[in-house]
Amino acid sequence: MQERLTYKDSGVDIDAGNESVRLIKNAVRSTYRQEVLGDLGGFGGLFALDTLKYREPVLVSGTDGVGTKLKIAFLLDKHDSIGQDCVAMCVNDILVQGAEPLFFLDYLAVGTLNPKQVSAIVGGVARACKESGCALIGGETAEMSGFYAQGEYDLAGFAVGIAEKSKLISVDRVCEGDVLLGLPSSGLHSNGFSLVRKIVFERRQMTGNEFIYELNKKIGEELLTPTRLYPKTCLPLIDKFELHGMVHITGGGFYDNIPRALPDGLAVDIDSNAWTVPTIFKLLQRWGNVEWREMFRTFNCGIGMILIVAPKDAERIMNDLSERGEEVFVLGRVVRAEDVEERVVIKGGVFDA
Repeated sequence: MQERLTYKDSGVDIDAGNESVRLIKNAVRSTYRQEVLGDLGGFGGLFALDTLKYREPVLVSGTDGVGTKLKIAFLLDKHDSIGQDCVAMCVNDILVQGAEPLFFLDYLAVGTLNPKQVSAIVGGVARACKESGCALIGGETAEMSGFYAQGEYDLAGFAVGIAEKSKLISVDRVCEGDVLLGLPSSGLHSNGFSLVRKIVFERRQMTGNEFIYELNKKIGEELLTPTRLYPKTCLPLIDKFELHGMVHITGGGFYDNIPRALPDGLAVDIDSNAWTVPTIFKLLQRWGNVEWREMFRTFNCGIGMILIVAPKDAERIMNDLSERGEEVFVLGRVVRAEDVEERVVIKGGVFDA
């Protein structure tokens, strides 16, 4: 008689899935806002929108993943911070349109389900949601036997936020002479890691545990620094001031992201000496012999969010940020496109040898 097979024999452990849910319940519940209905475990997350707070509410949504930064987490077997990268890539994107993040859902696909690993990953998602003020109201953990290598996974997310229609930030507001204010990044964030891995692990033949004296930490620790969450910093500014534009510096760096916030006919002139480019970027440029323009098109180079504001408001906004302990830099100005050679002009030569 043939042996009877079970789902577990094929590599899918339902009991491990149930244990994962048990381990993450408290972390997920800690993110709930008062608008959340029901509890973890339903077929869908429920959120009762408070329409009385808005005259013309507009829902703003965004989705993203972590990308190949996950390879660093696999290499170092460290999974407690990668969830913040997933949340940040989504909530920062909807923030630039003036939206307050309301709720978040994650999608975690694994080869073999390890409840402790899942708990570490989702715990990071939950902490980032709580810091961003949004509720983690649902998600999916898919065990896909034979699809991912042992210990590996993919992580993606989906955020929904809300904005008053009259407060939506659009390219129509941006004017010649507007000031660009830059908010620092926490490091590499989650972009350019295919190049990072090629430089660090192929060209330099590092393992991730090397101590880098210029960084005063191990290279793996630096690379896994989670993406900064900007909602708590920027939402008060959206409420108090009329921001003309916002730019999340993600994939494509300065050259591809800034034009998304500009109307036709306008460009920006940026002085790269206006801020101190963090050491990790200079090391990568040197180790990989990367051309300076490629650096600014691949990485955030130390600036994770840009605010485009009227000159009359720039000082007040900078004072507001400073009073809250936030660092901010005057990066440059909006200019007429016909007066410059390209839509993003970066001067300063910070990556010159």
